[in-house]
Amino acid sequence: MPRVILSSPDQRALLRLEPDPDGQWWTFHHAHQPDRPAWYASFGARTPVELIAAFTDTLTSPAADPADDWDPLEPLRTSGWSPAYSHDRLASADGTIRVEVNETTGCWWVGAALDRTGPPLWQARFGEHTPPHLITAFTTALTDPSPVLRTATVVTSPPGTRISSPSRGGKSPPRRSPPPWKNASTPSPPAAPARR
Repeated sequence: MPRVILSSPDQRALLRLEPDPDGQWWTFHHAHQPDRPAWYASFGARTPVELIAAFTDTLTSPAADPADDWDPLEPLRTSGWSPAYSHDRLASADGTIRVEVNETTGCWWVGAALDRTGPPLWQARFGEHTPPHLITAFTTALTDPSPVLRTATVVTSPPGTRISSPSRGGKSPPRRSPPPWKNASTPSPPAAPARR
């Protein structure tokens, strides 16, 4: 399986990409600095790219001010997310996305499922020292109501579950069971012309 490791010019930040459909694909590690302990963030294979981009864009933006007083839970509260179990655990209105902050360690876990009781479809994790402005960028993107561009595809994940995603302004493809290509016969390749 391929693996990519990128480092910042000053060697303090490391991005590791290790494709594993059930694990964390993207892992960021940042070394200790005089004013901040080392930190990490990781994103699972199916984490929406818009959420990862919000995090990385803020990480590399010279305009982002990590010194500001950031509250990563504020975008969730403002969007009407409700407490789930405690004040450090919030759930989306439909209950399919949960954000949890471990009260003991300060680590964050974000997960999305197809329903309230299903296994996570994707997840993101942030260490206790991950800068709050980066987590806030992620939670802001997570609550953004704007439609996202998707092509019409069928995704199978978790196994046995079909999800249809329409493109912006398009219609969902009709649900078929089994998919039409499963029963279609494969035509034989044309015979090669005879040599003379």
